[in-house]
Amino acid sequence: MTITLIILSITILLFVWGKYSADAIALVSMLSLFLFGILDLSETLSGFSNPTIIMIAALFIIGEGLSHTGWTALATTKLLKYTKNSKVKLLMYMMFGAGALSGFVSNTGTVATLLPATIASSWSIGTMPSKILIPVAFGSNTGGLLTLTGTPPNIIVNNALIETGVQGFSFFEFGLIGLPLLIIGVLYFRYIGFKLLPNNPTNNKPINIDDTLYEWIEDYKINDDYYQLRIRSISPLINTKIKDWDLENKFKVSIIRLKRRHPKPFKGIREFTEIPDADTELKYHDIITVKGDTYDINRLMINFRLGLLPKETAKEELRNNLINQEVGMSQIIITPNSRLVGRRIKLKEYFARYRTQLMAASRHSKPYLEDEIRVEPGDSFIIRGKWESIEIINDQHENMVVAGRPEEMLKNVDSLTYKSFIALGALLLMIALLIFNTVPGAIAALLSAGIVLFTGCIPFNKAYKTISWTSVVMIAAMIPMGLAIQKTGAAKLITEAIIEVVGKNNPIFLLAGIFIITTTFSQFINNSATAVLMAPIAILTANGLGISAEPLLIAIAISASTAFLTPVGTTTNAMVLAAGGYKFMDYMKVGLPLLLLFLTTTLLLVPIIWPF
Repeated sequence: MTITLIILSITILLFVWGKYSADAIALVSMLSLFLFGILDLSETLSGFSNPTIIMIAALFIIGEGLSHTGWTALATTKLLKYTKNSKVKLLMYMMFGAGALSGFVSNTGTVATLLPATIASSWSIGTMPSKILIPVAFGSNTGGLLTLTGTPPNIIVNNALIETGVQGFSFFEFGLIGLPLLIIGVLYFRYIGFKLLPNNPTNNKPINIDDTLYEWIEDYKINDDYYQLRIRSISPLINTKIKDWDLENKFKVSIIRLKRRHPKPFKGIREFTEIPDADTELKYHDIITVKGDTYDINRLMINFRLGLLPKETAKEELRNNLINQEVGMSQIIITPNSRLVGRRIKLKEYFARYRTQLMAASRHSKPYLEDEIRVEPGDSFIIRGKWESIEIINDQHENMVVAGRPEEMLKNVDSLTYKSFIALGALLLMIALLIFNTVPGAIAALLSAGIVLFTGCIPFNKAYKTISWTSVVMIAAMIPMGLAIQKTGAAKLITEAIIEVVGKNNPIFLLAGIFIITTTFSQFINNSATAVLMAPIAILTANGLGISAEPLLIAIAISASTAFLTPVGTTTNAMVLAAGGYKFMDYMKVGLPLLLLFLTTTLLLVPIIWPF
C-alpha cells in the first residue's frame, strides 16, 4: 500500500512538473507497479486490453471520417455564423452543446465528434484551441449528469440504491442537479474560466481554403482564362465523345469540368464529371468549364454553337465549381534537387499521367503560358485532380513540394457528397447502439469505424495517423494505477477513515466528505471504479446514521464526474490534451475553482432535492 501511494505521488509530481510527456510518465508509473510486485503481468497490461481504449481509438477514426467528408467544415461555417466570430460565444455554444449531447451519447463519443469542429472554429476566429477544448471536455463530463444513462456512475449508484430495496432514480431525475451544474459551468467559463485558460500555441491550424485559393487566383491569373459554356440543342457536340474533336490541338481549349443538367432523374440531382476524359460523352444542356484565351473560346463557341454563361467571381468559381470532396487543387513547386530540373517536358501530358489537370504555371512569379518547357528550380504549377492523385504526386517526388497541404484542404471543403451521409450514418448508428445498449460501447464504435473505413470515407493508410496515440497510451498506462489503489486496500482505508471522522457530525459534513473523497479518487481512477468503490460505503454509512442514502449517492454520481484537476481523470480530458497543447497545471488552474463551485452547489441543492 505504501509503495503504491509513493508511486502515485511521484507520478502526480511528474505530471505537475511537465518536463516529460504525459504518456511517458504513465508508462513509467505502470512499469514501476510491476517491478515492485504490486501487480502481475496481466494486471499491469490490463489497460491496453480495456474496451475503453479500443473505443477511444475507434472514435478518433469516426471523427476523422466526419472531417474528411465535409461535416466538420460545414459545422464550423454554421458555428461561425451563429457566434459571429465571438470567442466567448463560441466557448459557450461548444460547452453547452457538448453537455447536452453527452446526456444521450457517451462523453468520449461527444468529444470525438466535436473535437475537429472545435479546433477549426477556434483558429477561424483567431483564438487558440486551448481556449475552447477544456470547456468542451468539462461540458461533456457534466452533461452526463442530465440523464440516468448519461454516464456509468449514474447507473452504478442507481443499481446500488435499487439493491437496498428502494425505488431507483427516474431517467431525467439526475437532470435536476445536472442542468444547474451545466449552466453554472458555462457561466463560470464565460466570466472567469476563459481568463484562466492558457493560450498554448499548437501546430494543428487548419488551412484556410478560401484565402489559399484566392492567393492562387491572384498570383497565377487563373480566373482570366476560365469560362463556363452550355451545350445548346443545335450543337454538333451532342452525343459525341470529347476525343472525337481533338479540342486541345485544334482550338487550344481544355475541358476542365462537366456538369450534367439534363436529363434529371430526380429533382435537384445533378451529375458531375469532375475530371472528364477522352471517352466522356457530351449531352444536350451540359455545362462545361473550359480553359483557354478569349480568342480561342470565341472560335469554339462559334464552331460548336455553344452558349456563354455569366462568369462567377474568382472565389466562388473555384470553391463551387473546381473543388469538392472528390477533387481538389494544389500548388507544385520544383526544388533544385528535383529530378525534373533540366528536363524538357510537356506539362499537360506530364501531369495527365497522374490523372491531374494543369491549371496554371508560373516562373519567377509570372504566369508561364508555354506548354512545353525545360524545367527550372522554382517553377510552380497549379494542378487539379482527385485528392488521392495529388497525394500520389507528393509521395513519388521527393524534391517536389506540394504546397497547400492537400489533406488539410480536403477537411475544409464544406460541400457534402454521398460519403458525407455514410459517415454521418455511421455516427448515428453508434449513437443508437449506445442509447439502446444493443452492444458494448467498444463494439459499437468499432462497427461505425469499420463503416467509415470500408466505404472510403477515410483511406485505410490515414486511419492510424488520425488517432492521438499520446492520449490512448496515457489512459491505458494509468488504468493499472487505479487497479493497484483498490487492490492494496489504500482507497478503502482512506475512505473509511475520513467517513469515520466526518460521519459522526452533521449530514452536510458527511455529504461534503463523500464528495471530496470521490472527486479525489476520480482525478486518477476511472469514474466507474470510483463509484463502485464509494456506493456501498455511502449506503452503509447512511444506514448507520439512520438517514436516506439518496443524497449521498447523488453526491457520488456528481463528484465522480468532476475530474477537472488532471488530464488522466477522464478519457475526455486526455483526448483534448495534445490538441490543446495542455500541461498538467492547466487543468489544475482552471479546474479547481469550478470544482469548488460544484461542491458548493451540491451542498446547497442536493439536500433540498433529495432530503436526508
